[in-house]
Amino acid sequence: MKKSITVIYFALFREKAGINQEVILTEVSSVADLFLELKYRHQLNEPQGHCKIAINDNLATWDAEINDGDTVLLFPPVAGG
Repeated sequence: MKKSITVIYFALFREKAGINQEVILTEVSSVADLFLELKYRHQLNEPQGHCKIAINDNLATWDAEINDGDTVLLFPPVAGG
């Protein structure tokens, strides 16, 4: 069953995707699978393990389930010092 998911991109992901956010229809069930789908869609090079993800404004793990109507936020690695 297809789900309507809003994806919001930050920093490097926003630059690569060329958009701030989009609504996609997907059949994936986990955040990791969604990331893989988006990686191919927008040629994202960042390794999954270096990135952070949130579902509906709450940080999530990569095996977290996504549901119809969720908003997923993608954050690339952040360097600091």
